[in-house]
Amino acid sequence: MDLRDFGTTGMRVSPIALGTVKFGRTAGLKLSKPFQLPSDAEAASLLALAADLGINLIDTAPAYGTSEERLGELLKGQRDRWLICSKAGEEFDAATGQSHYVFSREHITASVERSLQRLGTDRLDIVLIHSNGDDLDVIDRFGALDTLERLKAEGKIRATGMSTKTIAGGLRALAASDCVMVTHNLAYQGELPVINAAAASGKGVLIKKPLASGHVVSQSDDPVAESFRMILGHPGVSSLVVGTIDPHHLAQNVEAANRAIAA
Repeated sequence: MDLRDFGTTGMRVSPIALGTVKFGRTAGLKLSKPFQLPSDAEAASLLALAADLGINLIDTAPAYGTSEERLGELLKGQRDRWLICSKAGEEFDAATGQSHYVFSREHITASVERSLQRLGTDRLDIVLIHSNGDDLDVIDRFGALDTLERLKAEGKIRATGMSTKTIAGGLRALAASDCVMVTHNLAYQGELPVINAAAASGKGVLIKKPLASGHVVSQSDDPVAESFRMILGHPGVSSLVVGTIDPHHLAQNVEAANRAIAA
């Protein structure tokens, strides 16, 4: 895949990123079909396929169950092959199947240190604040993005940002960090103003739920291709995150993305 500039960070990312929530968590996900966690061999095979297809960006998070720990083992000896995006702020309790959020400076700092240890690396390429929906409160009252910027200055993070849920929060995050992650798909384009602002300001944009968590609906015979044409056709979009553990689906998604980019 042809790589794209990730804003002005100096990093270049594949238009498709591999989301790894299904590497570490089955509960509390709004997905169209139930699934089982892949074995280590299956996960390693999927990562090898992703690399062969030209994907260079992996998306993970502490809230993705054991995803970070598993990736730390699976990526040994190939850390420099990948860009890793993780998050901070959301904590998932496997016992209850529920998440809770903590945005204090102490917690965000400890979360990043824990991610570094779990992933077996000395730096995280991208770290996003995992918002609970109160975006402005997280940014302004808790200073969560300021905490990430301090860790960036220490060399532990290359780019900071926020996975936002509101237009106002997305715009504020763009002003205070390097990138945002927003929802954008055929059924929901409510955060398009954030993507437009990012394009104008040279900031990176990651797209979550590009296929509406497996619920994408379209009049087209190929809703995946239609989705990717819309999303990747926007000059502000750096990469969209596809969270699959099915090798066939991953290959199909990359093929659809390549067709969309070439159209």
